[in-house]
Amino acid sequence: MSLSEFDLIDHYFKRSCKAENNGVSIGIGDDCAVLDVPDGYQLAVTTDSLVCDIHFFADVDPYRLGYKSLAVNLSDLAAMGALPKWISLAITLPENLLAANNSDWLAEFSRGFFELADKYNVQLVGGDTTKGPLSITVSVKGIVPRGLALQRSTAQAGDLICVSGSLGSGALGLACRLNECIPENRQYFIDALELTEPRIELGILLRSLASSCMDISDGLTQDLKHILKSSSCSARLDIDKLPLADFMHQEIQSGSISEHQAEQYALTGGDDYELLFTISEAKLEQLNQLIEKSKVKNAAVSVIGSVMQPQLPLVQLFKDNKAVYFSLQGWDHFKGQN
Repeated sequence: MSLSEFDLIDHYFKRSCKAENNGVSIGIGDDCAVLDVPDGYQLAVTTDSLVCDIHFFADVDPYRLGYKSLAVNLSDLAAMGALPKWISLAITLPENLLAANNSDWLAEFSRGFFELADKYNVQLVGGDTTKGPLSITVSVKGIVPRGLALQRSTAQAGDLICVSGSLGSGALGLACRLNECIPENRQYFIDALELTEPRIELGILLRSLASSCMDISDGLTQDLKHILKSSSCSARLDIDKLPLADFMHQEIQSGSISEHQAEQYALTGGDDYELLFTISEAKLEQLNQLIEKSKVKNAAVSVIGSVMQPQLPLVQLFKDNKAVYFSLQGWDHFKGQN
């Protein structure tokens, strides 16, 4: 026997309102949610769909799937400097996951989803459930002070190119899940793939400082090209400055992967969900002071290159100040690796 749509919503996704209503005038239960945007702020909205066997493995832990389905959307808000506030969730479930005797999957999915939602004080305000092949669509709404939203199209020649955190771990995690590689620290890299941490606090600090910003979902060079094309610029990247996780360095030293493979993961691997931004040298100093003062966790920032006047190729790679060549094919949702 399958759960009805309303039983499913009531049991797994409808929650009692918090004491702080978070700007929700009308929430779940009506045809639409009605939300109050504070004076002086603009609404930032992002939507992502995750499809089974395209964006996640069919056997993925449901807790991790719930967590990541929200995390990738929160990362988009971080890239705009927005504070997340509200969520809509549309989930399509196959018959076996709707069965009343398979409630553990839905319980774990909602636990992962709401654990991250509670961390950032965002409220589920609506959505949809239906039957069919497993897919999840999440829409997140946030607020940003009027005129301060970060954009891709405003990089300037002379800016520094920076990233948060480390690069390539998510791509190595995918290689682990595909059994293409068996590193010593396998679980660390799978965690990097499936339990990504959105950089909300850093994105807010970047308001009025970064000249452009986006998150890295399809690979560093692929996403950097979006900024460069939108801003009519080109870039120099210094491969020896790419930040790799300590565990990645351990894998290189042990011989599990080569240095070249690690650099390729960092350049073109997706699923990092770190922030990629451009900023002037003076404002980078201000940013580092703010990071230190605010004690934002995991907000390490690395300078990996510089923005240049437009020329071809859009991205020029250097290592030890010598021009080098790497394949710069990134992820395309319709073509796969392109």
